Amino acid sequence: MAEKLFSPEQKAQIVSAIQKAETMTSGEIQVHIENHCKGEVLDRAAEVFETLKMYQTKDRNGVLIYLAVEDHKFAILGDAGINAVVSPDFWVQTKDLMAAQFRMGKFTEGLIEGIHHAGDQLGAHFPYDSKGDQNELSDEISFGK
Repeated sequence: MAEKLFSPEQKAQIVSAIQKAETMTSGEIQVHIENHCKGEVLDRAAEVFETLKMYQTKDRNGVLIYLAVEDHKFAILGDAGINAVVSPDFWVQTKDLMAAQFRMGKFTEGLIEGIHHAGDQLGAHFPYDSKGDQNELSDEISFGK
């Protein structure tokens, strides 16, 4: 179900949004989608964050957008570097923007809006460095069970 929620075109739009956001920042954004959330959504997002080795970015500025399709749960998790510089309610604001789209059944649009919102902050605090920046994590959507 999770992989079938998005058409190949929609998946490409999401990956394109990640790539576009990352052209402005040394930060990394990943999207992980699975059918069911095992346990509390933030705990599961933290497990996925760890599994995807998102903590290994040089500036600790990775952002995970986690979506459990059938359970209607999602979370946004930023690493220590980004969390240290954004406002305390930034992730709640981002989640609210996404939730508004999700409530209308616009999952692609919601993810893209969240990616852009996170990318703007990453760009403001961790600008792209043409001399030394490299894509540290995959831009592809990862899928769980």
